[in-house]
Amino acid sequence: MAQYSLISKSVGLITLQNPPVNALGAAVRRAISDTLERALGDPKVKSVVICGQNGMFCGGADIKEFGKPMHGPHLIPVIHSVEASTKPVVAAIEGIALGGGLELALGCHYRVTHSKAKLGLPEVTLGMLPGATGSQRLPRLIGVPAALDLITTGRHITAAEALRLGIVDQVTDGNTVDAAVRLAQSVVGKPFDHRRICNMSCPPHPDMDGLFEGAMRKVQHSARGAMAPVACVQAVRAAVSLPYHDGLQKERELMLTVMTSGQARAMQYAFFAQRTVGRWSIPNGARWDTAKPKVVRKAAVIGLGTMGRGIAVCLVQMGMPVVAVEMDEKQLAAAKQAITGMLERGAKRRGVVAPLDSISYNVKLQAISDVDLVIEAVFEDMDLKKKLFRQLSDVCKPGTLLCSNTSSLDVDQLAAQTRSPELVVGMHFFSPAHVMKLLEVVYGARSSPEAVATAMHLGKQMGKVSVAVGNCWGFVGNRMLRPYKDNALFLVEEGATPEVVDRALEEFGFAMGVFRMSDLAGLDVGWRVRMGKGLVKRGTGPEHGTRARMGQRYCPVEDLLCEEGRFGQKTGRGWYRYEAGGRDAMPDPWVKRFLEDYRSHHGLVARRIDHQEVLERCLYTMINEAFRILDEGIAAGPEDIDIIYLFGYGWPRHRGGPMFYANTVGLAKVMERLEHFQELHPDNPHLQPCPLLRKLVASGSPPIDTWRDFIRKVRSQL
Repeated sequence: MAQYSLISKSVGLITLQNPPVNALGAAVRRAISDTLERALGDPKVKSVVICGQNGMFCGGADIKEFGKPMHGPHLIPVIHSVEASTKPVVAAIEGIALGGGLELALGCHYRVTHSKAKLGLPEVTLGMLPGATGSQRLPRLIGVPAALDLITTGRHITAAEALRLGIVDQVTDGNTVDAAVRLAQSVVGKPFDHRRICNMSCPPHPDMDGLFEGAMRKVQHSARGAMAPVACVQAVRAAVSLPYHDGLQKERELMLTVMTSGQARAMQYAFFAQRTVGRWSIPNGARWDTAKPKVVRKAAVIGLGTMGRGIAVCLVQMGMPVVAVEMDEKQLAAAKQAITGMLERGAKRRGVVAPLDSISYNVKLQAISDVDLVIEAVFEDMDLKKKLFRQLSDVCKPGTLLCSNTSSLDVDQLAAQTRSPELVVGMHFFSPAHVMKLLEVVYGARSSPEAVATAMHLGKQMGKVSVAVGNCWGFVGNRMLRPYKDNALFLVEEGATPEVVDRALEEFGFAMGVFRMSDLAGLDVGWRVRMGKGLVKRGTGPEHGTRARMGQRYCPVEDLLCEEGRFGQKTGRGWYRYEAGGRDAMPDPWVKRFLEDYRSHHGLVARRIDHQEVLERCLYTMINEAFRILDEGIAAGPEDIDIIYLFGYGWPRHRGGPMFYANTVGLAKVMERLEHFQELHPDNPHLQPCPLLRKLVASGSPPIDTWRDFIRKVRSQL
C-alpha cells in the first residue's frame, strides 16, 4: 500500500497507494514504516520524499476503520518515526492533504504543495479533533490564532493560504514530486533539527489567556452544544501550556472523550448518510448508477425574485451560460444589479474574474427557445405556475427539461400542463439559493430517469447536496415543518411564551427557534399560503379566530398577528419587537398581553410548560411525520430525511438528524410520549403514532441502517 523507489540516484520516494484518496488504513501505515526503514537503511539514499499516487497526497484516516478496533501500527508513532528520520523528509502534496494526511505532512521536515491542492484538519466536522499530533503541531508551526481558526472550523485552505500561514515551504504549478525532489536534494548535508515541529514552542502572543477565553466563547456560541469544537480549543491550549509529549497526552485524553461520545457517532453517521443519498433510486427502477443525465449546455431561470437571483448565480458560477427572464422591467433591472453584485463578490472571494458575460437578461420568454433546461422561480401560486408551464411547453425546443422551484406544490399538476410530462421535475432550492447547500429533487409520477438524473447531476455540479424525493405537499422538509410549527403554536396557546419555546429549541442546538425564524422569514409568507388553502377566516364572522379547521385543531394566533400588521423583522414587530433596522429579537409586552387576552377569550388557562415538553411536542411530532413520509415512500430511507434537515433546516449536526435522534432517544420512548400527549390533546392531528413507528417498535426497535427493510415500495403520493 506504499511503493518504494530510488530516484535521481539519491532520493528515496515513498508513494502512498490506497485509492481513491490514499487513506491511512492499517496497510498504508505499516507500509510507510517499512519503506521509511528501508530508505534509512540504504546508504545511497540521502533524502526522502513522500507523495501519493494519482495526484492525491492523502485524505486522512480510512473511514472504513471508524468505530472498529485498531489494527496495525497507530498513526502517531508512524509520524514520529518520519520526524525522527536522520535523513530529511519532504512531503509532496497534490490534490488534498486532509486530517491525518496533513498530520503526516507536518511530521515531515519540509512541505511542497501544488497550487491547486487543498489542506485542512476537518476532524471537528466528524465530532473529533486532530488526534494524531495535529493539535500540538499546527499551533507550534503557525501560531495559536491561525491554528485555532483552522482546527475549530475544520475548513479547507488553498495552497496559497497554506504558504502565507507557513504550513508549506513551496507552492508549484508544475510537477510537485519533481519540485519536492529538488528541495530534498538541496537540503542534504544541512542541519534540519530546527525543522522538527515537536522541538518548537508556540509563537508568543501578547494576551494568550484572553485569546483562549475569546476562542472558547466563540466556539461555545457557534457550536450550540457540540463538544468537539470545545475540545479543539482545549487541545490547542495544551500545546501552549505543556511540553510536546505532555500536550500529546492531553490530545489523546480529549480524543478519547469525544470519540466515545454520542456526538461523534451522530456526526460520522451524517458523513456516511450524505454518501448514501447520492446513491439514489426512484420507483420506476432508475438509479444513480444506471440513469444517464442529459447534457445541459445552456439554462434559463424564470422569475428573478430572491430565489431566482440565487439560482442564476449558482448556475453561472458553475460555468453554465444562463438566460435570466423577468417580465417586469423594473424588477429585471433590480435583479440584474443584485446578480452582478453577488457574482462580483463571489469572484473576489475566490480570486477570479466575475463571469458577468455568462448571463443575459430578458423580459420575453421567447429568449429561452434554445436552452436545454429551465428552472422557474415565480411566485408560489399554482395557477400562475400552471400558466407558465403551458407557455414553456410552447416556447422551448423539444427535449428541454422543465424544472420548478416550488417548495410544496404538486409537480404532477405542473407536468400535466406540458406536452412532455416526463421532462418535468421539481428542483426545490433553499434560500439564499447561492449559499444553502440543500436541493430537493422532486420526481413526479411520470418523471423520466434522464430528467431526475439530470437534476441530480446539475445539483452536484452546483455544489449542492441533492436528495431525490417523491411528490406530495411540502415534499419532505416543509411537510415535516408543519407539525413542528403547529405544536409550537399550540404550546403558546397553552401557556408558553415565544421566548420559552425558542430558548428550548436553541439550547437543543438550532440556530434559531421557531418564532425567531418566523419573524426572519416573514409571518406574511405563511399567512398567504394559509389564505390560499382557505384556512384563514378574516372579518367578524363566526369562524374568525376559531381554533378548529376541518375537524382538526388549528391555532389562528399567527393569522391574528398578521391582521395587526405584525410581519416580523420587516415591520419591526412580529412575535418579537425589533429596533429600527435591527435584527435582535426582544420580548414584546404587547405580545404577552395579546396572548393573555386570546387565552381568556377562548377559555384557556395558561399552565407552566418546561423545556422538555417543548422538545417532545415539537420534535417528536416532526419525527412522527418523518415516519409517515418513509411509510409512504416519499423518502427512500432515514438518511434522506436526516440530510435534508441537516443541510436545509438547521438541525444540529452533532445530533445526527431527526431520524438518528429518534433512534438515539429510543423509538419506544418516542411512541410512548406521543401516545401520552395524544391522550391529553386528542384534537391534535400530529400525535397519533405512525404505523411504521409502531411496526419498528414492535420489531424491537432495530438499528437505523435496517429501517429500509420495513418501508413500503416508493411511490408518488398526493
